[in-house]
Amino acid sequence: MTNQTYAELHITPGTTLIPALNSWKLYLSDQGRSLHTVKAFAADLQLLTGYLPVDRTLSAITTDDLNQFVQWLQKGRNVPCSPKTLSRRITALKSFFNWLSKYGVLMVNPAEQVLQQSVISPLPNVLSFAEVQLLYHTAEKLRTQKKPDARPYCLFGLLIETGIKKGECLNISLPHLELENPDNATVFIRYANPDYRMKERKIKVSPEWVSACQEFMSQYAPTDKLFNWSQRRLEYILEELGEAAGLRKHLSFDMCRWTSVLQDWKNSADTDLIRQKLGISKIQWREISMKLKELAARSL
Repeated sequence: MTNQTYAELHITPGTTLIPALNSWKLYLSDQGRSLHTVKAFAADLQLLTGYLPVDRTLSAITTDDLNQFVQWLQKGRNVPCSPKTLSRRITALKSFFNWLSKYGVLMVNPAEQVLQQSVISPLPNVLSFAEVQLLYHTAEKLRTQKKPDARPYCLFGLLIETGIKKGECLNISLPHLELENPDNATVFIRYANPDYRMKERKIKVSPEWVSACQEFMSQYAPTDKLFNWSQRRLEYILEELGEAAGLRKHLSFDMCRWTSVLQDWKNSADTDLIRQKLGISKIQWREISMKLKELAARSL
């Protein structure tokens, strides 16, 4: 939808919240936001439409109104509002009024001075450099033992190199692998649901991983999915690799993902490329980047 089309929706400083909110929902959908995000943000703003007088126009909404609304969400609504939910609702407020300001409906953004109350969940567990090398060494031994098994190396190496999530790993189909040229090989992370097309991306993998993957495919002959096992079976493969290496930590998909992105964080100055590799939004990246800064500082 073009800027002109948005203007044709007749949003002016004298428009009330409900029609403006309906237009914003169209905008979010047009920007490729997931259905879940659009629904969550719209529900958050619906609370504001119930809090303010129904005839309050956009230009009449003040920062004080919005701060009082936030206080009401916390203490006056008599409905539990967790810190994480409150943070998302403030983000929705800011996003909505930023949009109105960006397209010239409001000359002054009343949400700009509303204090964002970010909630950071506990830091994830990650692998040290030495632990990563130990796991690779153990996986290589399993790959070259009397009855060779390339599964642990193929799975662990893929997670460390790409940082993909468990569900993304389970959904990799053979056509999503481009391994013909090992020096320029990629894995295509694809989503069947069109709501998640913004998360799709191609991630480069190393020649070493390509070699292990080809061994794995010759051993197990997958016909559709790369890993034709259940989620729990893949979790067992990681756990068994950790036990074989004598790792004291519980090796998991999440640990591999965070280890991967932390390695990228330490080695790259281009944070937007890291965000794109993870397939996450700029809003999600805010919390993750804060955690990465602390994890990197702790590992110095």
